[in-house]
Amino acid sequence: MQEIAYVGNELEMFQYASVWKNYFGKFLKPYLIGNVLEVGAGLGGTTKHLCNGSQRSWTCLEPDPVLFHQLERKIQLKQLPACCVIVKGVLKDLAANEKFDTIMYIDVIEHIEHDKAELFSAQEHLTTGGYLIVLVPAHQFVFSPFDKSVGHYRRYNKQMLIKAAPPELTLKKMIYLDSMGLMASIMNKYFLKQNYPTLKQINMWDKTLVRISKITDMLIGYQTGKTLVAVWQKS
Repeated sequence: MQEIAYVGNELEMFQYASVWKNYFGKFLKPYLIGNVLEVGAGLGGTTKHLCNGSQRSWTCLEPDPVLFHQLERKIQLKQLPACCVIVKGVLKDLAANEKFDTIMYIDVIEHIEHDKAELFSAQEHLTTGGYLIVLVPAHQFVFSPFDKSVGHYRRYNKQMLIKAAPPELTLKKMIYLDSMGLMASIMNKYFLKQNYPTLKQINMWDKTLVRISKITDMLIGYQTGKTLVAVWQKS
């Protein structure tokens, strides 16, 4: 069983970005069906917002031993839905015949050096008709000291993410989200040059900028933003 220490300490702050998680979650919930695998579940912040109890099971896969034990504690305290189970390790630690109706990577693929190999492995664990969901930071031109400090290998555009995905899968959805967050990232890249945002800045982004992005994203047809979201289906 492989253990990987997570680089960065931003998960603690971002787990409370409820407006953002609910926003991107509305685009993903139609695909969160049956048995769900969340790769790199972290502190369970996304799990708490997206797992609504309608799923048959929700497996949180986490290789970092510290984060795993925090997830374990949240399960014991019933802070996560009852259908949740946690597994320590990475995708290759799962049994070859273990299948899921949905496999989800939320802000994870950018941390994996060999992203294409990871997504090809994920395909092997999908049931026929199952969904692969990927959410990643967008636009390499705003790659910043923050990205580097939290272990990001890259940011993505649509072409990069399509190239990383198995060609056998059918693309169902690919959109950019958080256009106002992209503007904030540009400001940080060229002016503020911060390694880490403050909690106050995260709260301002979540409670103000994301709410504005809900409008501006729709007006520009989800053509650009700080985040790229894609859903594929195994036919």
